[in-house]
Amino acid sequence: MTAEPLLSVSHLSLRIQDHTILKDISLEVQAGEVVGLIGPNGSGKTTLFNVLSGFLKPTKGTVCLCGEDITHLSAPLRARKGIGRVFQDFGIFRDMTLLENILVAFESLTTDERRKIGDLRSATQETLAMVQLQHFAKKKAGSLSGGQMRLLEIARTFKGNKSLLLLDEPTAGVSPKMTHQIADLIRSLRREGRTVLIIEHDLPFIAKICDRIIVLDVGEVALEGSPSEVQSSKKLKEIYFGADPTT
Repeated sequence: MTAEPLLSVSHLSLRIQDHTILKDISLEVQAGEVVGLIGPNGSGKTTLFNVLSGFLKPTKGTVCLCGEDITHLSAPLRARKGIGRVFQDFGIFRDMTLLENILVAFESLTTDERRKIGDLRSATQETLAMVQLQHFAKKKAGSLSGGQMRLLEIARTFKGNKSLLLLDEPTAGVSPKMTHQIADLIRSLRREGRTVLIIEHDLPFIAKICDRIIVLDVGEVALEGSPSEVQSSKKLKEIYFGADPTT
């Protein structure tokens, strides 16, 4: 018997005025999967994230999380249900220390959830150590490099008890060294059984960390499969570069 998906999107469409942005998208993400979402600029990737996280309401279709229909829930309610999002623009509090940034995530938890964690300050230090930022604990977050900020934001979002993390281009503007650290962090989250849906333009990066890749083109799911299947697909080349006139 197939397990119920953590995230299920069914026949999702979004039309704004005379423009169809998303068209009849259906996809599933199982608990513990890391799934990549790729496609040319304007294919609808970030718009889909905005619908999943509740910032845009679909014209039709449904979004279910853990079997519950959340299509009409607001963004704050979806966050409480377990959807965490890391935006392309940094969402950390730059004037707070790293410790304070993590503590803010813990303070958003319910009383029972905080009780399970125990000593919040110890848990905060452990979180920073997980992303190798423990030595900067008392520094302002704004003093970090772009890659370090991204690591802090990912760690903070998941420590806020999120069951599904939406990552929007986490390697954008990040050095190769920090890109490797971000990849390692995502792999460690997968080992913990966490679930990640990630937008990326760096195909080699996403192929190394993802179980599956979904390709969007002009607002539709155009291709889906394992990283090797997608990378070797003739259709992927057509999506990005157009049809080969010699074939």
